[in-house]
Amino acid sequence: MRRANRLVGRTLAELARHIKPGVNTLQLDKIAGEFIRDHGAIPTFKNFPNPYGGPFPANICTSVNEVVVHGIPSAKTVLREGDIISIDCGTLLDGFNGDSCYTFCVGEVSEEVRHLLSTTYEALYLGIEEAVAGNHIGDIGSAVQDHCEAQGYGVVRELTGHGIGRKMHEDPMVPNYGRRGNGTRLKAGMCIAIEPMITMGNKAISLLPDRWSVCTRDGKPAAHYEHTIAIRQGKAEILSSFDEIENIVGKINQ
Repeated sequence: MRRANRLVGRTLAELARHIKPGVNTLQLDKIAGEFIRDHGAIPTFKNFPNPYGGPFPANICTSVNEVVVHGIPSAKTVLREGDIISIDCGTLLDGFNGDSCYTFCVGEVSEEVRHLLSTTYEALYLGIEEAVAGNHIGDIGSAVQDHCEAQGYGVVRELTGHGIGRKMHEDPMVPNYGRRGNGTRLKAGMCIAIEPMITMGNKAISLLPDRWSVCTRDGKPAAHYEHTIAIRQGKAEILSSFDEIENIVGKINQ
């Protein structure tokens, strides 16, 4: 699990080197697919089944501005100065899955957008702090929800984090909202993906005609960060990593 997740972090770091105005998201998808395969793994998002339509056609999800998650890479989607792009990436390596997401700035973004990203990033780590053996899934969601809603942001309800292991999506679901003490009790050895999906405006979302991309109904931007973690008796172990990414782009909350 560590190896699969560290590869996701390295893939996102490789993409960080190419994110700039004028680059299209299909170019990023090609870079990611080649990088993952060159390191002996399989991009798990490619051909992932969809209950609403056809399988996912790309190696990564590239969600720009108001697209919350599951954006499909396209030569027509060209990054512009001031955009944000959330890149969600998964790998299958030696039978185990890695999954992580990072929201990148394209050039200089507004202070308003940076605050959204910083708050979402902080919420991820607040959720991870609650992910210890003996706590409940609701403790994670409550930490994320309280932090983001205190800043006036929307917390998406329809999409959640998840268990992860030999399959990309396993039980339990890990919502970004909840009540402390509620939900599945966490046990040492469980692996879960925590992934706040936070909107600048209303939490309402819509599914676009491609049957994959999920966007905010009010057209305001959304941020998405994700780590895969292992539950321990004490502090959770973060299996994925933002270290290499942030060596390139810096930390959003600094």
